[in-house]
Amino acid sequence: MADNAMPNIAAQNEQAGQIDDEDPNMVQWRGNLVSEKEAKALRHVFDNLQDHFGHQRPDPRVRFNHVSLAHPGHGQKWHGDVDFTYDIDGDHCNLNYIGMDVCVDLAPKLVHKHGQPMLKDHGRAWLYVYLPQLTIDKVKSYVKAGTGWDVSDEGFLEDPNRNLVAIEANLNHQSGPSFWVVKDKDASGGGISFSRIGSVQEVSAQPHQQRIHRGVGIFTVSIEVEGTPNFEPTPGVGNEAKLSFTLVSVRTWGITDCVAPIVYAPSKLHHRY
Repeated sequence: MADNAMPNIAAQNEQAGQIDDEDPNMVQWRGNLVSEKEAKALRHVFDNLQDHFGHQRPDPRVRFNHVSLAHPGHGQKWHGDVDFTYDIDGDHCNLNYIGMDVCVDLAPKLVHKHGQPMLKDHGRAWLYVYLPQLTIDKVKSYVKAGTGWDVSDEGFLEDPNRNLVAIEANLNHQSGPSFWVVKDKDASGGGISFSRIGSVQEVSAQPHQQRIHRGVGIFTVSIEVEGTPNFEPTPGVGNEAKLSFTLVSVRTWGITDCVAPIVYAPSKLHHRY
């Protein structure tokens, strides 16, 4: 399956679509044929919400793997996608996704006095997600340990008064990240389950859902590094990597009023809102 089809497939069907040559046994996961190891990792991250980053959670048993950068043929920036290896009961399983405790902002945004949106395409092409500074710091430390890259603060909007960080998460505009809400716990004592109610774009268009939702966001991660076209940048020589997050799916616990949304274009100079 072609790598360039991955984001669309992941957003629509929540599957990675890559086959491990060392694991030829194929199984079904959410209607898609994947390797046994991949299915194990997908269930671990998407279904069981294990080993995701969050405040007061144990350190996730996941490694960020070395990134091979590519140059697009123009400009000074190199790009690469991060993949991850999860330690699941001693079994090392590769996957393209990580989870983080986040608050997802579906609140409406203010428009300019002339009627032009100040935060264009919020809720359609991208949206704000909020998370504790400590969580971002932990992610940065995992990036450094696994890839060697120091992570820049570019793209993180900090609110030091509340120790929160906002990131602009990309959304797949064709199929859309899936939006799930928690269902009541099974009376028989079973675990918590979730129900899919649509894509993020569909849900954000519903007035009663235009609030802040807390839950677990599942993302793909890419890095961007400044360099020259003829020489691939390497970590440890002064350059920093910018992280970009693409939201693939979100499992929400409910609406929260404890986090104030960004309602206008924040100051890029001070990285505050």
